[in-house]
Amino acid sequence: MEEKNLIEKLVEISPGMEIWWDSSPVIFNNWCRKMLDKAEAGDRETLQRQFDRMYDNNAPGNQLFRGVTTNPPLSLQAIQDDPPYWEGVTKEIIAENPGLDKETLFWLLYKRVVKRGSDMYLPLFEKTGYKEGYLSGQVDPRSLFDKDAMIKQALEIAKINPNVMIKVPGSKEGYDVIEFLTSKGISTNNTLTFILPQLVDCTESVKRGLETAKKNNVDLSKWRSVITHMESRYGDLGGLRDFAAEKGIELTDMDVRWAELAIFKKAYKYLLDNNLPNKMLSCSLRVGPVVDGVTRIPHLEEKAGAGIVVTCPPTFIDQVINFSEQDKIVFVKDRILEDIPKDVMDKLMRIPYFERAYAVNGYSRDEYNTHPALQRTAEQFSKATEEMVSFADNCLKNA
Repeated sequence: MEEKNLIEKLVEISPGMEIWWDSSPVIFNNWCRKMLDKAEAGDRETLQRQFDRMYDNNAPGNQLFRGVTTNPPLSLQAIQDDPPYWEGVTKEIIAENPGLDKETLFWLLYKRVVKRGSDMYLPLFEKTGYKEGYLSGQVDPRSLFDKDAMIKQALEIAKINPNVMIKVPGSKEGYDVIEFLTSKGISTNNTLTFILPQLVDCTESVKRGLETAKKNNVDLSKWRSVITHMESRYGDLGGLRDFAAEKGIELTDMDVRWAELAIFKKAYKYLLDNNLPNKMLSCSLRVGPVVDGVTRIPHLEEKAGAGIVVTCPPTFIDQVINFSEQDKIVFVKDRILEDIPKDVMDKLMRIPYFERAYAVNGYSRDEYNTHPALQRTAEQFSKATEEMVSFADNCLKNA
């Protein structure tokens, strides 16, 4: 095992790039232990040094992880990672709030998970002068079409800690929420975003919110805006291959990755060209596909040189650390600015599902809620949230 993993090497040639942990920070130590347990004996010391560099509460300014993305489903995983501890927390909440129902218990428990995780990143938040060390706490995924509910939830989450950033979905209603929160100086992470019109809409919503905030002399010293592009959820979950097949076009696995990267690169350049304060966030990353007999990681390789956020779930980090062909991955400076191959783009532009996603005005705001990737992702997130509600219900019944 090499001393530095591929993620560390990517950051070295990418000024301004931030790596975020895509899970609750409370599971980090257990995850490290499990990774060490399954590692080859000769790799464990090197692996431990990598883990020490990822999160270092004693020297937060030097650590690899610069922030965190979470949501209710990921918070459920944190609870499942240490059931005795969280059962004790649940008992405390029930004792403090007699007569509460399962939905209220779920919400209070979720906020406790956000609190504990954001506490872990407060040292980095303070060390960087409030520029990094944010933890994204998401509004209830089941509320993505309810503006008033999202605002109420967002204001509650924002009070948990100064380094809590609110994850707001890219639904029609979500952009009104982002504008409102920005006007109050509250940081936002625009999630459930897949297409260029959503990404541009976020920049416009933030711009209007900032104008209002400045008029009202709102403190913006702890404000940030990141825009998430859920890459493989656009290409795989959204059904790009199926839409291509309708036009008689067969896409390779690499064509699908190129489609996702085309949208991300165009959004990245849009922010640069217009000198916008938002920062792109890359998520839903995948290892692969195999090209000319070599396994590639285009979701990382094509981001080289980008001043962006890359959020990595534990499973992806595991794959990258244990990637058997690391010597064949060489990051090229400023690769983010290179165009997608012309023959691929010509093929993709014949698919309306992609053509519209790639155009700034390809979708109206009224159409976001019907996009396949948004609908399917929302369904998955809502189902996982219901599982956390069920956990709360079981705790109530056993109290």
